[in-house]
Amino acid sequence: MESSPQIQVPRVKLGTQGLEVSRLGFGCGGLSGILNAPLPHEEGISVLKEAFYKGITFFDSSDSYGDNNDNEIMIGKALKQLPREQIQIATKFGFVKLEGGQFEVKGTPDFVRKCCEGSLRRLGVEYIDLYYPHRVDISVPIEDTMGELKKLVEEGKIRYIGLSEASADTIRRAYAVHPITAVQMEYSLWTRDIEEDIIPLCRELGIGIVAYSPLGHGFFGGKAVVESLPAESILTRHPRFSGENLEKNKLLYNRLTMLAAKYSCSTPQLALAWLLHQGDDIIPIPGTTKIRNLLSNLESLALKLSKEDLKEISDAVPVNEVNGVPNPFLSKYSYKLATTPATQLPV
Repeated sequence: MESSPQIQVPRVKLGTQGLEVSRLGFGCGGLSGILNAPLPHEEGISVLKEAFYKGITFFDSSDSYGDNNDNEIMIGKALKQLPREQIQIATKFGFVKLEGGQFEVKGTPDFVRKCCEGSLRRLGVEYIDLYYPHRVDISVPIEDTMGELKKLVEEGKIRYIGLSEASADTIRRAYAVHPITAVQMEYSLWTRDIEEDIIPLCRELGIGIVAYSPLGHGFFGGKAVVESLPAESILTRHPRFSGENLEKNKLLYNRLTMLAAKYSCSTPQLALAWLLHQGDDIIPIPGTTKIRNLLSNLESLALKLSKEDLKEISDAVPVNEVNGVPNPFLSKYSYKLATTPATQLPV
């Protein structure tokens, strides 16, 4: 493994439709309090600007992040201070808030258009680079949802279409209506379900993968291991972060930490480097509220791992030894079910 003190963020094609992004993206949801307390806009904007100045140009959001669309509003303010033409904005739609803090999924054509118009207004932009249904509404044919997204592309309001947490069948059907540029899925050392069918299909169709929660909801960054979870964090209700499961999962963290020392890097850097080496068509979007973590994440781009290194890292975190379901806030393996009727955490 080799490293360099001067980190250059490469640019790569995401999918085969023409979208070019930074090799490492930035998941913006945490700035509005998905896992921790939300940042004041001034602080969040400072993080976004620092990410851009360090070479990250791909920013991922959703109209469901934060209270009252807070995340898109924050990004809109940041864009006023940054060169819009150098930035790729991805955002998502599809959740309707219900009583009790739950959400349901909606993908009707009129709702698609209404959400897009709202995001354009809050972001203060004329177009959205990459627009996703946050989850697939199985009460509406995916062809109807995609048909409206295709119209928005033709009108210049969005440039590329993505899907999030979609099944292989849904991806094929959606692609038949209009080419899909990216599919966003949870993917990390301890959540690798998409390797079975989603990644092979995306590569067959020329679709990029946007990997959310690439550090396992912060687990490989030390959440609940070297630092305690805030009492208000939704992760306190995540089975992988609680009770006996957490104690067993700490063994996996400790194994990876020992390997990180061998490779002269931090634990999260090694976890990200492993993911980056799964293919140039996979773009991790780690998020953070701390600039020091942002800078540390960027260092993962400099790590060079051999096939033997990658096997050693994979073997240190066998997926069959991970305790707890991957994401209890979604329907189990929602990309196989193709929908999430209700959830408490849109990610």
